[in-house]
Amino acid sequence: MAASPTGSASAMALAPSSETELELTSVIYDMSQQVQNAMAEMLKMTSEMDQTSAGVTEEIGKCKEAAMERKKALDEEKEKFQKAAYSLLDILNRRH
Repeated sequence: MAASPTGSASAMALAPSSETELELTSVIYDMSQQVQNAMAEMLKMTSEMDQTSAGVTEEIGKCKEAAMERKKALDEEKEKFQKAAYSLLDILNRRH
């Protein structure tokens, strides 16, 4: 039996469609790989930002503690000077 012209035309029409599907599949796969790579990079950057943020938070805590200690020392020094000033004023008032 000879091949019908309709069958040959049908086979030829399917070939470009299959080729187009393969090209689309390839493009979709490539895009999927690019998206996965981008997401992996974003995850890496997010992790780095978390680590940096934790370090900054720790440094802020240390600075806050140091500032509180400095404030306490300054308050104690202020109190000593005030006591000395009041003592001096008291001595000067007694002379008059």
